[in-house]
Amino acid sequence: MKSNILIGGAWPYANSSLHLGHLAGLISGDILARYYRLKGDNVLYVSGSDCHGTPITERAKKEKVSPKEIASKYDKEFNETFNGFQFSYDLYSRTFDEYHKEKVKDVFKKLYDNGYIYEKIEPQAYCEHCNKFLSDREIVLKCPECGEETKGDQCDNCLHVPTSEELMLGNCIDCGSKVVEKENKVLYLALSKFQKQIEEHTEKVKSEWRINAQNETLKYLKQGLRDRAVTRDLNWGVDIPIKGYEDKRMYVWIDAVLGYLTDTMKLCENRTDCTWEDFWKEGHNNKIYMCHGKDNIMFHSIILNALLLGQKENYHLVDTIVSAEYLNFNDQKFSKSKGIGITGLEALKLYDSDSLRYHLLANGPEKKDTNFTIEDFENTHNGEILNKFGNLVNRTLRFKGLTTIPEGKLDSKIKNEIEKTYNQVGNLIEKLEFREAVKTIMNLVELTNKYYDDKQPWIAKKENIEEFNNIIYTCSVVIANLSNLFEPIMPTACNKIRNYLKLPEKSWNFIDIKSGTELINIEPLFNRIEKK
Repeated sequence: MKSNILIGGAWPYANSSLHLGHLAGLISGDILARYYRLKGDNVLYVSGSDCHGTPITERAKKEKVSPKEIASKYDKEFNETFNGFQFSYDLYSRTFDEYHKEKVKDVFKKLYDNGYIYEKIEPQAYCEHCNKFLSDREIVLKCPECGEETKGDQCDNCLHVPTSEELMLGNCIDCGSKVVEKENKVLYLALSKFQKQIEEHTEKVKSEWRINAQNETLKYLKQGLRDRAVTRDLNWGVDIPIKGYEDKRMYVWIDAVLGYLTDTMKLCENRTDCTWEDFWKEGHNNKIYMCHGKDNIMFHSIILNALLLGQKENYHLVDTIVSAEYLNFNDQKFSKSKGIGITGLEALKLYDSDSLRYHLLANGPEKKDTNFTIEDFENTHNGEILNKFGNLVNRTLRFKGLTTIPEGKLDSKIKNEIEKTYNQVGNLIEKLEFREAVKTIMNLVELTNKYYDDKQPWIAKKENIEEFNNIIYTCSVVIANLSNLFEPIMPTACNKIRNYLKLPEKSWNFIDIKSGTELINIEPLFNRIEKK
């Protein structure tokens, strides 16, 4: 029976370019989506640009344009980046789309009607010089946990989220003035009411999560969930559908995480084979993955689940948190202002997208922070992708004088290795061990290259044509199956192989090939990177 698989990729803030560190955290969603499609499941892979909130308004202020202009500029760039890296989203939208905003307001109103959003008059951080209430991101302070200077939304160094009391110790980010307290009317989400349900759900599913997601979520649960403000004093964002709050906007963390739901609703409006409930309601043989960096864990493991529970409509909660650690560049954090790192678009101008994808997965920050260097990447491309995979394809399908796939017999041991690789790699992908999955596929490549060298087809062609045919046929079958196995990792190269060998639709099953298939216009899959 087919499963309904919903995969959500975190919504990047539309206020700066995507660098390779962002892509290393998000590519897990694409490998999962491609894998489950190969298995034949019903898959929806969704994301979008996070276009609201203080980061956008801050950038707009600096550039003296409207927030929508900033968001639209980076949304366009994000689409170009994701398309260039072959991310296979079913829908990539924007939080300022009217469809999204109206659906989010419906969810917010239901939370209010169900008693999970309530009004509170409270002292808030206020700047007397700027004459305005300050959001957490508009406050700078020394982190009370680690001592580093940070913005008030979350410490970049230790991920501590400052309390409202701690924010009062900060300064206005715009003018530097010490913040003061001033009473303000605020709506709060009663997050504490969901403590027991989220604890029970987390205990049931956390064994599938990476350890950072387990630790971060359990930390918040152990502290006890605290109610969180859901309104902000901004004029850019989703309107509050509650009387008396027309001058405020919705906190961006509600707006953004509900995008997975609104994207699904929009997609399914135009489909006859499924409904949005198939992916988001209990009893539909469904599974929900959320893919992001470790700084986004609690928004997906706690906040999103609370918003779903508060609807009281039998929602299926998030099953699997796919939370990457950080990718650094030359042992430093990516920083556009300091000129550290490389953006996704810059990388695509220099290198092949398949090779970048392979390297980000084979050396990805799954269980600890990892480091990206140009030298390491070029070694991966030339040493593994070109010399092993590319070479196997090249010397088999472009063997001198070969014009068709010969009629040969498949080596039984090699066939067993192919079938074993499908099982091993599938299990590794489902266990979120992408690095090991890539390594396992490359082991099959190395095994086949050794088979080719040991069998010496250049000699067999002169002395034993039947043996030559068996060698080339066996290697061609491996290559055909590599077009399935590598599809989640290097989709462009795999598509070329399918065209070369005139293969049937891609799948996650062993495939044989037809003898007599013409080998026409076979070009090398990859070119060597000449080191400078």
